[in-house]
Amino acid sequence: MDFTIKNVQEGVAGVSRTIGYVIIDTTERNEYNMVRKFGRDSYPRFHVYLKQLGNDFVFSLHLDQKKPVYENSGSHAHNGEYFGPIVDDEADRIKRALSAKDNEKQEEHGSGWDN
Repeated sequence: MDFTIKNVQEGVAGVSRTIGYVIIDTTERNEYNMVRKFGRDSYPRFHVYLKQLGNDFVFSLHLDQKKPVYENSGSHAHNGEYFGPIVDDEADRIKRALSAKDNEKQEEHGSGWDN
């Protein structure tokens, strides 16, 4: 599932902390590869590729059910779910977390209006 959150006033590291993800590496396309595990095991986990465009962040989210199986042929079977209620709920959670963080910053700095 792809979605964009606009006007985020944090960098990638702050976004990662806010949404509870760990950055595991970056891609050659300047995307951050991040995961959030369900528990102690590595799988299942949510997996995000995150790209920052100014103050906007483009998320590519999916759920990895189990580790991909690599064959001798060089191909792999990816066990990712890109749509469905679990992925929808996680996307909503991310949006709420970043929205709440933005609201906290506005309250800390005031509304910008002088009384």
